Amino acid sequence: MHLEEKTEENLAYIIQEMGRMLQVVNDSIMNPDDYDMKHYDELKELYDLLKQKGGLTVAETQAFITELRQYRK
Repeated sequence: MHLEEKTEENLAYIIQEMGRMLQVVNDSIMNPDDYDMKHYDELKELYDLLKQKGGLTVAETQAFITELRQYRK
């Protein structure tokens, strides 16, 4: 999968993977349909950061989720 390409499929993958990595209990905030393609680059950067960092503290997880809310439709 080439995540550099801005496609709906890649956006869905990024959102779902972030939800899995963040261990989000409420799946409704990680519904790919709720995110706009115009924020693909920002979401990809968050995804890359999360992959690089591995585990997050509780505070970092909350901050990540707060950041994600900014990119919802």
